Amino acid sequence: MTDTPADDLKPSFRSDVTVELVKHSASDSDVLWAARVSTAGEQSLEELNKDPERSKGLINYLMRDRHGSPFEHNSMTFFISAPIFVFREFMRHRVGWSYNEESGRYRELQPVFYVPDESRKLVQEGRPGKYVFVEGTQAQQELVGGVMEDSYVRAYEAYQEMLAAGVAREVARSVLPVGLYSSMYATCNARSLMHFLGLRTQHELAKVPSFPQREIEMVGEKMEAEWARLMPLTYAAFNANGRVAP
Repeated sequence: MTDTPADDLKPSFRSDVTVELVKHSASDSDVLWAARVSTAGEQSLEELNKDPERSKGLINYLMRDRHGSPFEHNSMTFFISAPIFVFREFMRHRVGWSYNEESGRYRELQPVFYVPDESRKLVQEGRPGKYVFVEGTQAQQELVGGVMEDSYVRAYEAYQEMLAAGVAREVARSVLPVGLYSSMYATCNARSLMHFLGLRTQHELAKVPSFPQREIEMVGEKMEAEWARLMPLTYAAFNANGRVAP
């Protein structure tokens, strides 16, 4: 993919995120295979799947009693496009994750920026650990949108000015804000994804409360939907046991 000529680059604004499952090797059978080898040795896929209720019970037992390693023998790779500040939170998750993000050193960064839409609650009330977010006023919504867009445009103009003067990309990018969209591949297994979801999503079935930033929760919700389709028994057991990762 080649960079767009500078004259054609005009800032655009988004309020959503992109999550695509690009490849995977992940099924409930992977959990069963890994768990049963300790007591029954190697088994065929046909043997693993011949008793669905037993399989469901075993996965639930592993989740409930927190026998976590059988949930690691699978892999999911996601393509994610989101604001940079989402990725800074994302990369706090290190165990069981691999990341490759687009580089501002090697390519000219595109002017796509995050501006929250009206569904994004803007006002924080309460203290850390007990705070909630509430709806912003129409004036606040207009202020946020106007200030963000103006700031983004000025920052990108400064970036382009330095590039046109021959300044290296890795230096010029310093003026760009964390509201700029980036993209990455993120690879994980079911156990690491469960840890992520337990912290980065709010859910009525969760035993442990979580207070994620809405933008990373949007990513988590899309990843969760893909995982639920791939590993329905594991996903059901995760929810049935309070969304606590084993």
